[in-house]
Amino acid sequence: MSTDKLQELTTRVESLESQISFQEDTIDQLNAEITALNLSQATLKRQIELLAQKITQDKGSAVADQSEETPPPHY
Repeated sequence: MSTDKLQELTTRVESLESQISFQEDTIDQLNAEITALNLSQATLKRQIELLAQKITQDKGSAVADQSEETPPPHY
């Protein structure tokens, strides 16, 4: 094999190794972002569930109990 051909193949292999390294770094970054988004989604889902429970529990009456009402200003 000629020296020029060997140099060309070496250059191509180095280029491919560089691309693979870049892709691996990108995949790692994307994986970290997906993991963070999954945690955030789980937190938001739990908060929505708690809000739904609270709304369901408080659905009974839109008016406060007499003991919770403040007296009118003329008292």
